[in-house]
Amino acid sequence: MLSDAQTGKVGTIVTKDLSRLGRDSTMVGYYQKYVFPQLEIRYIAVNDHYDSANPNSVDNDMALFKNLFNEFYPLDTSRKIRAVKKMKGESGKTLTTLIPYGYKKDPNDNNHWIIDDEAAKVVKHIFALCMEGRGPSQIAKQLEAEKVFNPTAYKIEKRLPVNTKVKDSPYRWEPSSVADILVRIEYTGCTAAFKTYTNSLWDKKTRHNPKENWVITPDTHEAIIDEETFRKVQQIREKRHRRTKSGKSTIFSGLLYCYDCGNRLSRNLSRSDDNQAFFECPNSRNGEPAHYIRESVLKELVWMHIKQVISYVYCHESYFREYMKRVTESISQLELKSLKKQLAQSENRISEIDRLYLKSYEDNANGKLTEERFQTISAQLESEQSELKSKAIQLQKQIETQEQNTENLDKFISLVRSHIEDNGLNGCNLHELVQGIYIENCDVENNQDENIEVDDNEGKCIVISKKPKSSTAKKHRIRKIHIKYDFIGFIPVKSLMQYAEESEKRPGKEISA
Repeated sequence: MLSDAQTGKVGTIVTKDLSRLGRDSTMVGYYQKYVFPQLEIRYIAVNDHYDSANPNSVDNDMALFKNLFNEFYPLDTSRKIRAVKKMKGESGKTLTTLIPYGYKKDPNDNNHWIIDDEAAKVVKHIFALCMEGRGPSQIAKQLEAEKVFNPTAYKIEKRLPVNTKVKDSPYRWEPSSVADILVRIEYTGCTAAFKTYTNSLWDKKTRHNPKENWVITPDTHEAIIDEETFRKVQQIREKRHRRTKSGKSTIFSGLLYCYDCGNRLSRNLSRSDDNQAFFECPNSRNGEPAHYIRESVLKELVWMHIKQVISYVYCHESYFREYMKRVTESISQLELKSLKKQLAQSENRISEIDRLYLKSYEDNANGKLTEERFQTISAQLESEQSELKSKAIQLQKQIETQEQNTENLDKFISLVRSHIEDNGLNGCNLHELVQGIYIENCDVENNQDENIEVDDNEGKCIVISKKPKSSTAKKHRIRKIHIKYDFIGFIPVKSLMQYAEESEKRPGKEISA
C-alpha cells in the first residue's frame, strides 16, 4: 500500500483505527505528519474519528496519545511472552516448534521428543563419518550418492512441518545442513534453550547467543549420540583440515603434530605414486632435517600400539588400573581421605569464626568488650579465616584433580572395551582413543637385521626402524612417534607388561585378568 502511495496511485487511505496503520508510535507519527501530507494523501481512522482533512479536530490532537497506547499494548504482550518463554526454557521444556531431524513429537506429550528410528540412523551415520575424519562436504556427497533423503525432503514425505522447500533433488544434501547436525547438542538427550535472541519487538533479526548464555537441561529425551562421541566430533570439527588437491582426506586429520615445534603436519602425495602419501612438518624444509613419515608406515605403527593397549586392558585390566593410578595419582587414597578430612575441618572452622566474630561484636556493643580488644580479636579472626579459605580452595582443587583422574581412567577403559573386536585402524577407533600423535625427527643409525620396537623410560613413544632397501646397506632410518591417548595421556606398554609379570610373581598377589 505504501509503495502504491509513493508512486501516486493512492489518494485516500482508510483504516479501522490508528493501530491498523501501525503500533510503532514513531513510524505512525512520521507517516501522519510528513509522508501523507507531502504526497497529498488523505488518511482516515474510522473508530478513532481521525481525519487528516480536519487538522483542527480535537480527535486529531488525541491521535498522539492513542499511538502511544497502541505501542504500549504489544510491548506489554511481548514482555509477558518473554517471561513465559524464560520460565519454560529454564524448566527444560523445548521452545522450538521445528523438531530436530532424527526426532518426532511424542503422541502423548507435545513437549516431549521421541526418536524417529529411520532418521536417527542417518544422524548416527553422519557422526560416524565425521569420526572417520570426513568433513561436511564429503559427508554430503556420500549421502547424496547413497540416495538418502535430505531433512526437508524426509519431513515432507512424512508430512512433518518444515520451513524450507526442496531444492533440486530430494537427495541433495547441503554441507551446512550436515554441519548443523554435527553441532546440535540436542542429540545427546539435552534441551538447549535461548540459543538465539532478538534485540526488541521492533528488531526482528535473529542473533546467535553465546554458548555461556544457553540454558542446557540434560536427560530431557532419549539420546541418539552419546556424550563422548559428541565431544570427540566437536574436537575433530575444531581441528578440521583442508582437503588435498586430489580431494582425498585422511583419518589422521587434526591429530598429527611435530614433536619439536608443535605445528601440525601437512599431508603430501608422492609424484610417482599416489598411494605413497606422507606427512611432513612445514618448518622442516630449507635444508633442515625432515620431520616426515609415510602414511602407510604411520597406520601400521599406530594400530600396533593401539592393539597392544586394547589387548593389555582386556587381559590385565586390574593391573592396568593399579599401574595407571600410580602414574596419574600424585597422592594415595589414604592421603586423599586425609585431604577430605582437612577440608571438612577448615570449612567448620570458617563457620565457627563467623559465629565468634558475631559474638565479639555483640559483646562490644553491650560494653562487655573494649573497642581496642574487639579490634585485636576481629583482626586475628579475619586473618585466620582468610588463610583457611585459601587452604580450603587448594584442598578442593587437589581432591577434584584426583577424583577426575579416577573418572578419566574409567572412561578410557570403557572406550577400550568398545573396540575389543576391531580388526584394524579406522577413523572411529583412532579418534575415540587418541588425542594426539607427535612425530619426531628421523634418526639414522647402523643397520640391524630386523625392525625394533622400544618404549622409552617415560612410556611416551614407540621407536620403529625400517629395513633398508638393500641388504648391504649400513644405515637405516628410525621413526619415533609419541601417542597421547584421550583421558589418560601416554601409555608405556612395555612397562605395563613388566609390572604385570612382577606382580604375578609376588607371593599372595592374586589379581584376576
